[in-house]
Amino acid sequence: MSISVVLQQMGVIVILVTVGIYLYKRKIVDDTVSQRISVIVMDICNPALVLASILTGNIDAGHGELLSAILFGIGFYAGLMVLGAVIPIILRVKKDKRRFYNLMVVYTNVGFIGIPVARAILPDNAILYVIVCNVMYCLLFYTHGITVLSNGREKMNIKKVFSPGTIMSVFSLVVCWFKLTLPPIISSSISYIGNTTVFLSMMLLGVSIARSDILKGLKQIPVWGYIVVRMIALPIAMFFIMKAAGCDDIMTLGFSLMAMMPVGNLPLIQSEKIGEETETLSNAITVTTIVSVFTITGLMVWFTSVM
Repeated sequence: MSISVVLQQMGVIVILVTVGIYLYKRKIVDDTVSQRISVIVMDICNPALVLASILTGNIDAGHGELLSAILFGIGFYAGLMVLGAVIPIILRVKKDKRRFYNLMVVYTNVGFIGIPVARAILPDNAILYVIVCNVMYCLLFYTHGITVLSNGREKMNIKKVFSPGTIMSVFSLVVCWFKLTLPPIISSSISYIGNTTVFLSMMLLGVSIARSDILKGLKQIPVWGYIVVRMIALPIAMFFIMKAAGCDDIMTLGFSLMAMMPVGNLPLIQSEKIGEETETLSNAITVTTIVSVFTITGLMVWFTSVM
């Protein structure tokens, strides 16, 4: 993958995000419309894009690579849970805010942003590592995530673990493992649905930025510390550790990209649901999402140049 490809694809993403900002400012897309489209993207389009990426037949990963991806994914998220407890202390976050930063470290936007970005700038095989991260994310959030957020008051919700995204991700891994094929009418339909994901998700990202209080978020000093440690230092460390360990280049880029993602929306949604303070997460989502355009572009260009 060349540097020019990374720059070109990230440029496309910036344009699509700008379209979302324009649509919101012109009141073509309002909060109600964006909320409904978000459900469509998360429950239908994103899962379809994941499966469509497998069904293309362009992924030639063997059983060994798939198992390695799963094992590394488990280790990656185990490490994130440890860092989630440590990084808020390092950043000197106030005690009543530490659980929010804990969640921010572990639950980044590997689905809503991670899937379309990976699909746009990485080789086909990289989608395996994206799928693994999404499966781990869903398995952990409704167990570990809600426990941390509620300080143990909220019970784990096993039923919600089996969301459309999780089910489709697991099914995609099964399809990849057994090299299954679906009837053309089904695979084509899935492909058409999946192809809408990049535009819709980036448009919604633009809408989210347009309706946020960006200046207020930019003044939050701990958020900038989070960006340096979690979105820059961690991906760099992962990249060079994986290279030193002899990991495959695509696997290295795939997991490094997932480590660069901005804060995810699910912790914010859960906070609203149980009546927790949401300003910390809302500000962090806005700032890290905007900054991620530059950090992802810069780091991926650098990583590509030293491969």
